[in-house]
Amino acid sequence: MGFPEIDPAVFFGSITMVTWGIWVVLGNAASESIDPRTAAAISYLVAGPLALGFILVSDASLAITARGGLLAGTAGLFTGIGLISMYIGLSGGSTTTVSTLGAMYFVIAAIIGMVVLGDEVTITRLAGIAFAVVGVVLVTQ
Repeated sequence: MGFPEIDPAVFFGSITMVTWGIWVVLGNAASESIDPRTAAAISYLVAGPLALGFILVSDASLAITARGGLLAGTAGLFTGIGLISMYIGLSGGSTTTVSTLGAMYFVIAAIIGMVVLGDEVTITRLAGIAFAVVGVVLVTQ
């Protein structure tokens, strides 16, 4: 009897969920122990080499186009801003509030997808966004 086939999106999405949840809790503890900006920098100093090491041991392409490099660099800029903001928020606020609001990034991505990228706007998607917002309001109370 073998293991059932797991959708890679579900498998890796689950790993992301668990590891990012742990990251926020550890980031909160770090921000209470040292300056949150320093904690954020240390987090990325550890994450950067890990990501580069993964590229080297995997079959990732090292070909970079100007557009792809610019988009990836800009994404990194916003990641860094969000990371620093999260650590500063954790140092002065509730882990529940900061992590819940931060986890709402998917709503922003969904709205940009529909408004800017032309993804289909459906009642189901709008209801999902509304339920997510209600969930955040309930969790942060």
